[in-house]
Amino acid sequence: MNGTMTCWQALNQALDREMAADDSVFVLGEDVGLYGGSYRVTEGLYAKYGEWRVRDTPISEGGFTGLGVGAALVGMRPVVEIMTVNFALLALDAIVNMAAKVPFMSGGQFPMPLVVRTPGGVARQLAAQHSQRLEHTLMNVPGLRIAVPSTPQDAYWQLRQAIRSDEPIVLLEHELLYFEQGGVDTDAPPPPMHRAALRRAGDDVTIIGYSRTALLAEQAAGRLAKEGISAEVIDLRSLRPIDWETCRQSVEKTHHLLIVEEDCGFAGAGAELAAQLGERCFHLLDAPVRRHAGLDLPTPYNGTLEAASIPTPSSIAGAVRRLLDGSAPGDET
Repeated sequence: MNGTMTCWQALNQALDREMAADDSVFVLGEDVGLYGGSYRVTEGLYAKYGEWRVRDTPISEGGFTGLGVGAALVGMRPVVEIMTVNFALLALDAIVNMAAKVPFMSGGQFPMPLVVRTPGGVARQLAAQHSQRLEHTLMNVPGLRIAVPSTPQDAYWQLRQAIRSDEPIVLLEHELLYFEQGGVDTDAPPPPMHRAALRRAGDDVTIIGYSRTALLAEQAAGRLAKEGISAEVIDLRSLRPIDWETCRQSVEKTHHLLIVEEDCGFAGAGAELAAQLGERCFHLLDAPVRRHAGLDLPTPYNGTLEAASIPTPSSIAGAVRRLLDGSAPGDET
């Protein structure tokens, strides 16, 4: 089936297909049933599959995520929705101490077909406690896999692939992308779940982003093209594992690298990317790797301050200009 969908519709279609194909797949979380999900991702599934397979839970992230771990251990394929990644902090014991470690500690005797879906990122004036990005925390956990879709097509593909996997996978979904539209071919063969995507070809500089920053990087590249600067945009699609080879091939062509992330730069995903690619691509680079990240502060509630605290197409373009002309870094980190 081909057509245009929003990200939430693509995720909904992915859940519907996997639930129809496999009775062991079920969904649980706060407001996923009667209400249809805070961002409509589970809309219609309760009526179609019933309360046993679309489970409304109490407000207890540690409890229902732990339930998901237990269900995965006995052969089910649970899809846990944590209403916002900020609340995932309450479920870290189940995710980090249980889901990520049981397959290793059991010598592979117990697979962990668990999916944790959770929205996050800076949305619209949700204030500091509801605007966090926790990829830096989750990336530091061996045994987890992390997917970061930025398009409806990837949201559809990666959720279906995650449900079919026997490893614990976290889908980090940006709140501002749920209602973004894009083409979706539900029958097309998907690329590997953790392969990066070339979103725009270029010759002068590589911009690496993920989730919403990949889309912002594309917009910045369009602005730079009007100035004669050819920027190549790589969308990681995955933060664990990372497709280093696609990144390296791009840097080999452009010899300049800017990494963009919405989270603050200190000890974040961008820091790991910069360190790894600095080591792998040192001889290919004509200038040091640079990062352009959100400011190192809790996200302000004020709308103007909030917008100024995270990368924008304009600020990304400015960071590229400084990189190429050899200027001192601005507020990239």
